[in-house]
Amino acid sequence: MSKAIRVHVHGGPEVLAYEDVDPVRPGEGQVLVRHTAIGLNFLDTYYRSGLYPAPNGLPIIPGGEAAGVVVETGKGVDGLREGDRVAYVMPFGAYSEERVVPADRLVRIPQGVSDEQAAAMLLKGMTAEYLLRRTFEVKPGHTILYHAAAGGVGLILGQWAKHLGATTIGTASSAEKIAMAKAHGFDHVINYREQDFVGQVREITGGKLCDVVYDSVGKDTFPGSLDCLRPRGMFVSFGQSSGPIPPFNMAILSQKGSLYATRPTLFTYTSKREDLEASAKALFDVVSKGVVKIQINQRYPLKDAAQAHRDLEGRKTTGATVLLP
Repeated sequence: MSKAIRVHVHGGPEVLAYEDVDPVRPGEGQVLVRHTAIGLNFLDTYYRSGLYPAPNGLPIIPGGEAAGVVVETGKGVDGLREGDRVAYVMPFGAYSEERVVPADRLVRIPQGVSDEQAAAMLLKGMTAEYLLRRTFEVKPGHTILYHAAAGGVGLILGQWAKHLGATTIGTASSAEKIAMAKAHGFDHVINYREQDFVGQVREITGGKLCDVVYDSVGKDTFPGSLDCLRPRGMFVSFGQSSGPIPPFNMAILSQKGSLYATRPTLFTYTSKREDLEASAKALFDVVSKGVVKIQINQRYPLKDAAQAHRDLEGRKTTGATVLLP
């Protein structure tokens, strides 16, 4: 038998049950992976709570990213063999000791990148990649605003955006998180608990505002995020850690300067194999070169996933967190 975390009913962290699960053999085009490290993300809490419904209902094994070792391959799998180090991003199933994964969703972990780094950065890092390079292509001279700058995606995106030549503005909730964000590429960091972030952005930019706002907070930062954009700027909503953005009249976008707004997801941006490979390659490249440093600040045993969720939702974590089987 193998162990996994399962959710049978939606609710708080207490619904995460550490249980025995039957091992599964890989079928055609599949690979059995033994996990060595599992990433923790806010997305996991959305599926646990029911904020995001699971497409096939309950129960589910949560978790969207992990790294591990190939144990067995099914028929028709080329290019992977037992012992290979691999990582993946998928909607569910990572909170487990072992699992079967479609071979075309796996990427090899290159030398110089540890399993913990790969598990901690793949979902967050490829999110940063598509946000910076495809949703809005950040170039030298652009000014960006990123909410929750000391979070897992923020610490990667801040370093990468600075490397691309942007002026980087972030928001954070404490002096400790502000210092961390500044150490990871952010030129300016606003304490949104104590300061009006819209007013601060106006002051920092001399009234010119930002080309793009990346917002994973949601309810608490809307519609203020729109007021930080210059005419024809882009509002990118890619999460809702404080709750969903309430319905709004699209006319507000014209009133605030012919703004663009989008709600992207990583799974759309990596649905094609070639896009997945390109995104992972770009991420591994900046990490291998030292442009982006991956900071793992918390480690929990897999059986303590409930405590990890409590700490994540209680804003007690910084940077990346991994669960260890």
